[in-house]
Amino acid sequence: MIKENVRKILESLPQGVQLVAAVKTRTPEEVLEAIQGGITIIGHNYVQEAEAAFPTIGHQVRWHMIGHLQSKKAKKAIGIFDMIETVDSFKLASTIDKACQPMGKSMPILIEINSGEEVQKAGVMPQNAMSLIREIAVLENVRVMGLMTMGPFSGGPEDARPYFLKTREIFEDIRKASLPGVEMKYLSMGMSNSYGVALEEGANMVRIGTKIFGERDARK
Repeated sequence: MIKENVRKILESLPQGVQLVAAVKTRTPEEVLEAIQGGITIIGHNYVQEAEAAFPTIGHQVRWHMIGHLQSKKAKKAIGIFDMIETVDSFKLASTIDKACQPMGKSMPILIEINSGEEVQKAGVMPQNAMSLIREIAVLENVRVMGLMTMGPFSGGPEDARPYFLKTREIFEDIRKASLPGVEMKYLSMGMSNSYGVALEEGANMVRIGTKIFGERDARK
């Protein structure tokens, strides 16, 4: 069923939209089945989960960090991931930059926007996004490639629309600013229940887990 789910989603996505399989708590065997269905990017929430799965899955797909990254785990993260979607501070960007330096690696990153302006959530506040990106842009070993937002965890798909719209507006403002070293290429928004609305609001990267793998075990 996983392979068939992936195929259906890929067929339904507009051209140019990238599908990230959100693999939190999924077994390497489930992930491999999704890859057989056509998945080329997997998104992990936790560095330790990614570390455990990497020997089995390896470089046959690209790896995205889609959960909050602790600065102390940045060094391990850059050895695994091809993109970090959840950078929300200069401190984290600088830590990634320093960890990349000895490896000669340039890490593509997305800036996470706290579109709901919820104090308990990760992400930079919308009004601070431009100044944060200007600050990060001077770092030599990270490349700002776009924005990401989570949107609210509760409510129906339409409840997420204002948050996606707000993030798209920030994305366009930053793109128009033509900041040196910044490429507004990816707008990562929408999950299993809300990606349809996210696509309508301009997302070109969606992070889908449940619709691929089925409901997660609540105990995990």
